[in-house]
Parts: sequence; structure tokens; C-alpha cells
Amino acid sequence: MTAVHDAPNAFRHFHDQIEELKSRLLAMSTRAEELVEQSVDSLLHGDAGIAEMVIAGDKELNDLEVEIEQRAVALLALQQPMARDLRFIVGTIKVSSDLERIGDHAVNIAQSAQRLIAQRASFLPGPEIEDMARRARLMLGDALDAFLRGDGSLGRNVCKADDAVDALHNSVFRILLTHMMEDPRVITPALELLLVSRNLERVADLATNIGEDAVFLAEGKQIKHHFED
Repeated sequence: MTAVHDAPNAFRHFHDQIEELKSRLLAMSTRAEELVEQSVDSLLHGDAGIAEMVIAGDKELNDLEVEIEQRAVALLALQQPMARDLRFIVGTIKVSSDLERIGDHAVNIAQSAQRLIAQRASFLPGPEIEDMARRARLMLGDALDAFLRGDGSLGRNVCKADDAVDALHNSVFRILLTHMMEDPRVITPALELLLVSRNLERVADLATNIGEDAVFLAEGKQIKHHFED
């Protein structure tokens, strides 16, 4: 009789743990988006203070990754979930790792901003980098939304959106290369901006990874490298 009564309680406890895991993952995603946005703001406005805040804020993402992984591993060990619950918990570990890496890329952008400020560079980023940042942040938000809701269609859309960011990165490369060839004095700041563009491209790539995880969660299909199939 006790076992019968304990079963619903155990299910509710498991459900509560899953919801808490979702909550912590959402908090981590929100913080990662903020760091990316702030890092680009520090670049566009030449604000060393914001750049320093981004660098300091990366520790919070590192701590959240460790916490989420510990929670997920405990659920795997103690609850032995199956099917969709298993895919969600394993996916959460992967997503938290991607979010931590996104924080690292935000730090890289902030450090580029610091170096440009120190150089007193008058060579400013073009609208392409700002557009890349906007698209990458949108992809990241949609990817997490798709994963938490198990929305395979939205996850696929995130993967498709990566092409536009790649195209912008290629455009930034061509523009900066032209400037460097015309005026060697801009080589150093142009290389910093190229590094910023590369980091934004990687943020979009990591958002794509999360979109792929959302499709796997929703459909049980691995679409890595062939999301249009």
C-alpha cells in the first residue's frame, strides 16, 4: 500500500526536478544572451566599463554550467529516465556546455573592444557586425525556446538562420580586407573587428547546435549536418 502511495509522490518529485532544471537552463541562456549583447555594446560605444563587466560575468555562466550538469547527472543516476525525459536531460548537459562556450565568445569580443579602446582606434565597426550580433542573439533565444518547448520546427528554423550569419561574416571579411589593402594603418583594428566577427559567427554556430538538440528532443532524430532532410 505504501508503494502505491509513494509512486505519485515520486512522479511529482521527478517532475519538480525537471522543471527546476529547465528554470536553471533558462537563467543560463538569459545570462549568455546578456553577455553577448553587452560585449557588442562595449565595442560599438567604446565602453571599457561594460567590457570589464562582461569579462567578470563569465564566472556566473561557468558556475551555472557546473550546477546544471550536477543536477542532470543526479537525475540520470537516481531516476533512470526513459524516452523524451532521457533526451531532455542529456540534451540539457550539451546545451549548458554550448551556453558556457557562448560566454567565452562574449568575453573574446569584450577583450577585442578593450584593445580597440586602448589603441584609440578611429576605425569603427560597420553595420554588418551589428546585424550579425542581432541575428546571433535572436538565434540563441529561439534555440533555447525551441529546446525548452520541444519545438522541432523552430529548432530547424534556427539552423537555417545560420546561413545569413555566415554570409555576413564573409562580407565583413571582404570589407575589412579591402580596407587593409587600401590603408595599412587600419590593419590592427581591422584584425580585431575580424576577430569579433568570427566570435559572433561561432555564437550562431552554437545556437545552431542547440536548435539541433531541440529537434532531437522533439522528434528523436539527429539532424546534425543535414537539417533540411
